[in-house]
Amino acid sequence: MSPSPLAYESWSRQDLIDRLRQLDIDRPSRSKRPGPPPQHQQKAFNFSAHPRRKIALKFSYNGSQYSGLEFQKAETALPTVEGVLYDALAHTRLIDSAAGFEGCGWEKCGRTDRGVSAAGQVVSMWVRSATGEVETRAEQLQETTSETEADNKNTEELQDTDSGPGIEGDFGLMGDWDEPPTNAALPPPSKPTTEIRYISLLNNVLPPTIRIIAWSPVASDFSARFSCRYRHYKYFFNPVGLDLAAMQDAASRLVGENDFRNLCKLDPSKQLTIFTRRILSANINPAGTDGNLYVFDLVGTAFLYNQVRHIMAILFLVGTRLEPPSIVDALLNVDPKHPRPPFKDGEPQPAIVQSKPEYQMADPLPLMLWQCGYDADALAWRTDAAPEEGEEDADATISHRDLSNNLYHHVQSLCEQSSIHTALDVHFLRAVEKHHQPPPQYFPIGAPDAQPIPPRSVLSIPLGAGTYRRGANYVSLLKRPRGSAVELVNERWRVGKGARQMERRALAAREGGDE
Repeated sequence: MSPSPLAYESWSRQDLIDRLRQLDIDRPSRSKRPGPPPQHQQKAFNFSAHPRRKIALKFSYNGSQYSGLEFQKAETALPTVEGVLYDALAHTRLIDSAAGFEGCGWEKCGRTDRGVSAAGQVVSMWVRSATGEVETRAEQLQETTSETEADNKNTEELQDTDSGPGIEGDFGLMGDWDEPPTNAALPPPSKPTTEIRYISLLNNVLPPTIRIIAWSPVASDFSARFSCRYRHYKYFFNPVGLDLAAMQDAASRLVGENDFRNLCKLDPSKQLTIFTRRILSANINPAGTDGNLYVFDLVGTAFLYNQVRHIMAILFLVGTRLEPPSIVDALLNVDPKHPRPPFKDGEPQPAIVQSKPEYQMADPLPLMLWQCGYDADALAWRTDAAPEEGEEDADATISHRDLSNNLYHHVQSLCEQSSIHTALDVHFLRAVEKHHQPPPQYFPIGAPDAQPIPPRSVLSIPLGAGTYRRGANYVSLLKRPRGSAVELVNERWRVGKGARQMERRALAAREGGDE
């Protein structure tokens, strides 16, 4: 018989042990010490349980921070704009990363090289929506398949292209996106009256060098690339030492439908045989009111690889008066059977140039894709504060955090920072001027304020963005060595690198693997 439970001081050690064991049996929950809550495995997000809609995104980016727009599998030193934007969409669960670019019907308007920026780039895709009906998986697959088949019919490259990889280091703000977590195990809630706030959602996770400006609902057959009617590029430059009237004369000769094989970079892997593009306008304009900066505005329906930078290099040669404006007519005069007539009365017949002379293209930093043009009824750009038809007034729900993340205020701050850096650089130059003389100004040749070029002088020919090509003797373009004809370049690639690629693909297909 055990002692009375009230007289614990008289219990033996064994009596106490027996009593504790009995308490464990009678009240097991009290015998367990508190610990960390059990870890629940997060369930995969069920995209098929949510509505989808096709939208277009308009966005800007500072190209100096990226290895071009287009995502590539090969790794390079800097990330690509497309790779960073895609991962932001996947991180916010607007698209399914497992389905890849094809799974959301991803299309972009224009491709830009490493260092080239954009203020109005456009991409289109299917994204998760808070409104609308849930599509079946079969419907989603049918849409994606139809878009892929349509895209395969248009394989010719129509605009500038470059590549770049990875996204490491670009998602420091990824933990700060403002959409509440979604419980994928629960059925979707009743249909909301307002759409997902795509702009703020993405800008909260994107790096500051990429900004979503607006979005638009689009039709299911809309293509950011093939629905585009024109692309507008801007190239900014310092007018010092340049004959702007001569540059405008040369630029006006670009307008119309012309063969630009001598004003682009040949890429034999594309196997292009048609280099005809239509330029709608080409003008030299002031970029501000102070006259310190000018801009070359070029509008065309489509562009070749590095076409704008090649054109700008020729305009610099014309602006220094190292070449006449008629050099443009010669570079466009590629067909001996259909020679171009003189552009102006009194000018000689332009030379026929069937293959590209050797010359260096302009720097990429001042180049910007300014605008992508579409039919008026194809897009209806809007912001998060502008509700769609039938939606509630979104202005009434704007939070203090939204105001602090105001896109205009953010870009204005960047502009102010840049102006401060410019002011500092100007003062650095003034400090240098106290002890060093500026170099002699030879351009534009023959101008009243230009010095005559002495023999054996080293010339600094502008390439844009404060960069120059230095040389002692200038050789006119028409007297320089020329590259191989397009047909020969394409043939060499087909029987060389192209043939090796085809062999590797065939081998991978036989082995059931990927290249």
